[in-house]
Amino acid sequence: MTIILDAGIEAFPIAGHFTIARGSKSEAVVVSVRLEQDGYVGRGECTPYSHYGETPEMTLSAIEALAPALAGGMTRLELQDALPPGAARNALDCALWDLEARRAGTSVAALAGIILPQRIETAFTVSLGTPDAMAVAASRAAHLPLLKIKLGAPGDAERLGAVRAAAPDTRLVVDANEGWHEDDLDVLLDICRHCRVELVEQPLPAGADAALAEINHLVPICADESVHALDGLEALVGRYDAVNIKLDKTGGLTEALAVAQRAEELGLAIMVGCMVSTSLSMLPARLLASKARWVDLDGPLILAKDRPGGLVYRGGNIDVDASPLWGG
Repeated sequence: MTIILDAGIEAFPIAGHFTIARGSKSEAVVVSVRLEQDGYVGRGECTPYSHYGETPEMTLSAIEALAPALAGGMTRLELQDALPPGAARNALDCALWDLEARRAGTSVAALAGIILPQRIETAFTVSLGTPDAMAVAASRAAHLPLLKIKLGAPGDAERLGAVRAAAPDTRLVVDANEGWHEDDLDVLLDICRHCRVELVEQPLPAGADAALAEINHLVPICADESVHALDGLEALVGRYDAVNIKLDKTGGLTEALAVAQRAEELGLAIMVGCMVSTSLSMLPARLLASKARWVDLDGPLILAKDRPGGLVYRGGNIDVDASPLWGG
């Protein structure tokens, strides 16, 4: 029953550049995990995020430290106590799900009791830039059903107006990445309403979002950085209308499924999101699609090249066919 662990750091170049309010990057650095047991192989991937105090090296070290426990037969449930929510646990949790499904000769969806929807519509991200640059990007993507607009810097009103003019019929969500100030909320939310924005993600910094309980939500507001896992979910009620569930925050699919269930009980709508990463990260996350009102799993589309055997995207939709990468 010994599980053999192999893990490493990989870098995937981004097509062009990817910019949010906190900065730009030209590559996605991920930590990948491979677990082998009795000839069966399970895989997982995570994206360490410096904003959360994670580095690839620290994440890899935390994963490799569990090699003896895995060799001794550590289970997925035991993993939840061995590591806190975060990137390291995510890669291992997803690899254990994959391994379990392959050993059982079934799919992870079947193990989890999930029926994938016939169609998974995903947002396509428009990176933060000048109004003109964002308008050009939005125009090129205007044939897609849903765009996620990165904002969070001075000039956001002009950016949003330019995007809406360039893509007049496309559904829009906005991600401010903690970049707005509470003094500007009413004005910016009103502009979002006039531009027919469906959702505004994390307008204020995490830990400084109390004002959201005092304002009129002209557009539904979604928490991202303000909550990572089950702990703290109840505190969103009254401040937020929705929660963005990311496996790199929850520490894997196991807790993500629990977060989705609890969010529904609290009356919070669900968005499923991702970091910029490969299809190996998107495949576990798409199991939440049946519970999500908004799906944002376009990470591989931002890369210059995805992993072989990755997801297929057609017209803003993710094919639900099985992939050899993960999930059985």
